Amino acid sequence: MKLSKKAEYALRALVAMGREREGTNFSIQDLASKEHIPLKFLEQILLALKNGGLLRSKRGVGGGYQLVTHPARITIGEVVTLFDGPFDPIPGADQDALGQVFSGLRDQVAQWFAEHTVAQIIAQERSRETVSFDI
Repeated sequence: MKLSKKAEYALRALVAMGREREGTNFSIQDLASKEHIPLKFLEQILLALKNGGLLRSKRGVGGGYQLVTHPARITIGEVVTLFDGPFDPIPGADQDALGQVFSGLRDQVAQWFAEHTVAQIIAQERSRETVSFDI
């Protein structure tokens, strides 16, 4: 399984937004520049995240996009499924032994996706940043 660029960039944008204080508005231009995401591609991604209920938008001066919910409530699976659909390595093949093996994998991946959040990615970034080698 390989994530699409849309799903990857969506996660990167959500992580960038989740780093800031709640209620912060993000312009598409600033996010594209900070996260090195092509502007037109990011426009499509943010619109899909808005339509998926993860973001809201505000027009005009000081407008932009905002997270609807806290990053701890946004699962990786929710984002990946929004862009790439559900993970199903052999669709509809649960009837035979091979299909049953892969349905077990599908269930494990779905569980992992449901257990991991944008907030955990942010926390992992922060833990790497705070590593100190001072003596």
